[in-house]
Amino acid sequence: MDTRGPARRPRPPAVRRPRVRTPPARPSPKGDGVPPGLRKAAGYTWRLLLIGVAAYLVVMLLARLELPVVAVFLALVITSVLRPAVDLLARALPRPLAVLLAFLLAIALVTGVLTLIGTTVAGEWNRLNTELHGGLARLDDWLSGAPFHLRQGAVTDFRAKLGDFVDAHRSTLISAAISSAGRVVELVTAAALAVFCSVFFLHSGDRMWAWAERQLPVRARPVWGRAGRTAWRTFAGYTRGVLIVAATNAVLVGIALTVLQVPLALPLVVLEFVAALIPLIGSPIALAVAALVALAARGPVVALLVLGLIVVIGQIEGHLLHPLVLGWSVRIHPVVIALSVTGGAVLGGVLGAVVAVPAVSVAWAVISELRTPGPTPPEPDHPPPRH
Repeated sequence: MDTRGPARRPRPPAVRRPRVRTPPARPSPKGDGVPPGLRKAAGYTWRLLLIGVAAYLVVMLLARLELPVVAVFLALVITSVLRPAVDLLARALPRPLAVLLAFLLAIALVTGVLTLIGTTVAGEWNRLNTELHGGLARLDDWLSGAPFHLRQGAVTDFRAKLGDFVDAHRSTLISAAISSAGRVVELVTAAALAVFCSVFFLHSGDRMWAWAERQLPVRARPVWGRAGRTAWRTFAGYTRGVLIVAATNAVLVGIALTVLQVPLALPLVVLEFVAALIPLIGSPIALAVAALVALAARGPVVALLVLGLIVVIGQIEGHLLHPLVLGWSVRIHPVVIALSVTGGAVLGGVLGAVVAVPAVSVAWAVISELRTPGPTPPEPDHPPPRH
């Protein structure tokens, strides 16, 4: 009997793997003399330069496409103003009929205001002309006394020199007016195109946005949807809020001018309403024009009272109306608003000053919205693999 047990199998020879030598890490250059802070600042600088170049190219492109850009902006303004009325009418009427009725009511309102202004100016023109001559004489007497001590007839001489200047440069002024007629045609074209676009925005704007979203990749749709909803909510809130603030300012100015018996109160109220659409600077400019009319027609005391309205209305607008009406839709500092209006005026004149604040407000609202994490987009469905 064999008691040695099972025989052990011989072990296979061990396979020696070649040792991979990792190259030594190269020491980082420490003797280049560039501080880490300066290196980081240089990185931010070239990125900011690229953003600045891109923004400049966008501004130049928009300047070349001024007519369609203005038309789309006006269409969005019309849509934001008429959308609540259209939605309300659409509860009882078909959507196309609701859009048509809202436009007819808006056209009737604007036409009625313009007709009332024309009638008021025509009725007060003769009285205003008489008061203007008497006001210039009173102004001449006031400036010749203390504390100005100007020579008698300075205002009358200035008016005569102004008339001589107009007569001498009549041909130049007429040619400038004719050349600006093309600008008027462009504005009328932009207004017609804006009305045309706003009809479709009011009727099927939601379907147009849904179609645009479907053209994007699946994973990008939630982000663009959040950005679009935030942009429209901010723009519509800003537009309606500015109209409410402008209407309130116009009502206050109308009451004050009526109490002070300043002529052409209704046209000055409309001027205040339109000028108040430009934040910070529009309302003081309109009130300065009203002060000039008051100075010529009612004298320096009434003109000073009208100038005092600039301070009063500015305080009401800044501390009451803007926080209550615009606080929920526009959350940017007044300094940013002032810089935006100034920059927009430099780049695009009056139109740039009007567009600057809503553009900055929409951009900041979209950035703030996209900073917060949204819902995780669903994974795209893939068909099961075939075996």
